[in-house]
Order: sequence, then structure tokens, then C-alpha cells
Amino acid sequence: MDSDAWPLTRITLRTPDLLLRPTTEADLDAIAATLSGEVSGNPSLPRFTGLDQRTRSAVSARQSYWQAVGNWSVDDWRLDFVVVLAGRIIGVQSLEGEDFPVLRTVDSASHLAPDARGRGWGKQARRAVLAFAFGPLGAEYAVTSAWHHNAASLGVSRAVGYEDNGVSRHRTETGQGADTMVHLRLSRTRWEASRQRETVEIAGYEGCRPFFGL
Repeated sequence: MDSDAWPLTRITLRTPDLLLRPTTEADLDAIAATLSGEVSGNPSLPRFTGLDQRTRSAVSARQSYWQAVGNWSVDDWRLDFVVVLAGRIIGVQSLEGEDFPVLRTVDSASHLAPDARGRGWGKQARRAVLAFAFGPLGAEYAVTSAWHHNAASLGVSRAVGYEDNGVSRHRTETGQGADTMVHLRLSRTRWEASRQRETVEIAGYEGCRPFFGL
């Protein structure tokens, strides 16, 4: 992708162990491999019957990428970063904004390959996008949500400083029945007091401000 026409691809976020950079089409097969054996967590994507899991993962990775790039606007955007460890893509960390110039609030979602979980890399990836959100983007709040039984996701959020912010009922990802979603929120004040920003190096943001309405 032409970085002059789409300067978002120049952004890099570095933590002690990880590199986060915006997803490109060249990354899609590697992303699909991290999804293999699991149902895609993107509920906005269509579901196709008659596909094996490997094909379904490949389709999901492509549609999610094209959706994010093709639908990008100042009022509704999603920036997907690949999470890279020692040259290997181990997952995706997303940062989202809706009516961001006014609300100054970001949301996030993530997925790591099964063998990359439980090693602290999920926390590092979340800290990276939070440093970008509260730093160059000037966010005032970060929110996130997870199913009540997703202890790993909730644990990452609370470990980096999010506080509980209510619950709600939603249709499950399979479309059969409903379950409880837990919502959490992190303020700029609480983030800055934690000094976690010091572990993240941000580069390549120059030229991207118009894409966020800033």
C-alpha cells in the first residue's frame, strides 16, 4: 500500500518485546493462521456455511481488513495493528474511534494465537495502543468490553488500569441465546498516573492527524 496515500501504514508502536504496526494485505495469511481452530471474534462480518475452518479464517482476515480500510472515516474508524514478536505475527490489536473529535474516546479489541497467550504480551499490546491513544491522538477515555466468562481479556484490561463500567446483555456470537457483556473504562488521568507510557515507543504518526479529524 502506498504510504504517501495512506500514511497510517508508517505508524509503529514498540514495547520491550513487541512491534505493533498497521496491518497490510501481505499480513492476511499470517493473521488467518492465528485464528485457525477458532471462530472469528468480529461479529460485524457475515458468516458463510459450508466452509472449513481454515478457509473461514482466511475469509475473515480479509473481510475484516478490507472493512476497516474501506469504511475508514473521521467519524468511524478502526486501526488494526499486527502484533509481531521476533519477526512472527502472533495476533492483532485493534483501536477504534466513533465520533472521536468530539467524544475523545477509543475502544479496543484483540486476538492472540493460542501459544502466545498467558505470557504478558496481551498487556504489552494493549499498553502500546493506549499510549498511542492517550498520546498523539489526545484521547480522554478508553473503553473496552468482554464476555463475563472471558477471564483472560478482563484480566488484561484490569491489569493496565481499566475500571468496571457496567454490564449489558447481548446476543452471543453464535446467534443462539444471550449472555452478559462486561464493560470497562480507563481515564486519561488514571493512565498518566500509572506511568505505563514510558514502556512504549511511538513513531511514524506525522501526517496522520487528518485521518483522525485532528
